[in-house]
Amino acid sequence: MARDDESDGDGRVLRRGLLARLSSGGQRISELESIVANLHQLLNTRVGEALAAADLGIIDFADVVHNFPEATQVLQQSIRSTIIKYEPRLRSVAVHPVQGNDPLSLAFEISARMASGAQRGNFRVRTELMATGRMKVSGH
Repeated sequence: MARDDESDGDGRVLRRGLLARLSSGGQRISELESIVANLHQLLNTRVGEALAAADLGIIDFADVVHNFPEATQVLQQSIRSTIIKYEPRLRSVAVHPVQGNDPLSLAFEISARMASGAQRGNFRVRTELMATGRMKVSGH
């Protein structure tokens, strides 16, 4: 059974799925929150984990870490191509490595333009690969 809730790494619970929306009393989240929640899911899914879409998700950093520092570029491209394919509400997606909170961690800034909706304009989040192997997505 799929989980409807997941933590974002900052202690906030991300609500997703029909059951989560029904149990929340019908509260709607903003388009921006929806995009951030979707990115969190996309970036924490590894290629091959989703049976319905074999290419959904990003590469597992453990598979390419031995090629450091080139591995950063491979992960950067994997993040960008996954967002382009599976988050249609974002256009002109750019992913750039940035300094993380931990000098040994990998962090990226994702910037894009929101394609539609009431909140057209710039979109920006920061991701950081945590020691657990999960991607933390923060800001917008």
